[in-house]
Amino acid sequence: MRVKGGLAAKKRHKKILSMAKGFRGGRRTLYRSAREGVEKGLCFAYRDRKVRKREMRSLWIVRLGAAAKVLGLSYSKLIDLINKSQVELNRKSLSELAIQEPDNFASLVKSLQSQAA
Repeated sequence: MRVKGGLAAKKRHKKILSMAKGFRGGRRTLYRSAREGVEKGLCFAYRDRKVRKREMRSLWIVRLGAAAKVLGLSYSKLIDLINKSQVELNRKSLSELAIQEPDNFASLVKSLQSQAA
């Protein structure tokens, strides 16, 4: 006796087609095209979650470099000062400090420079 996969197949197709909402043309309505698009989209999503972390770190570095330039330092010298004085602030919090409270950031850098001297 032949077994038909009707219910399971319908459930599987429905899951893929619901994930393909927002796609255009046949990629939204045709199962095979939708499956290909959804699989590719999931691969991109996995990859780009890693890429986002890299991009954010580079953004923090650019912001810190710009804030350091205003104070007459280069980014590398700023990081060297921070590492030598063993300040436990990461690039994210330092860049937020530089943007939100530039006066406090400037005073932090001045105190680091005075410690190093």
